[in-house]
Amino acid sequence: MQRDYSPTPSAQDSYELLGRRIQRLVASPGVQKIQSVTVSRLENESPEAWERVIREIEETNGVRLDRIAPDVVRIGWREYMDN
Repeated sequence: MQRDYSPTPSAQDSYELLGRRIQRLVASPGVQKIQSVTVSRLENESPEAWERVIREIEETNGVRLDRIAPDVVRIGWREYMDN
């Protein structure tokens, strides 16, 4: 049985991969120390998946998201921890 392999990820795969990438960035020790990270959409990441993930992050209580440039955001949560 031959498997049909597609070199481009589906929209759901792209969304999940992007979500995992951002989770890894946020969880890194250096980022945890400063409680802020700047993330850019990679060329191989779907713009639709990017917007979906960013919208979900924006809707998360205790998280601040600043759009710095097209496809570049800063995610922070320090100011909420200081209260």
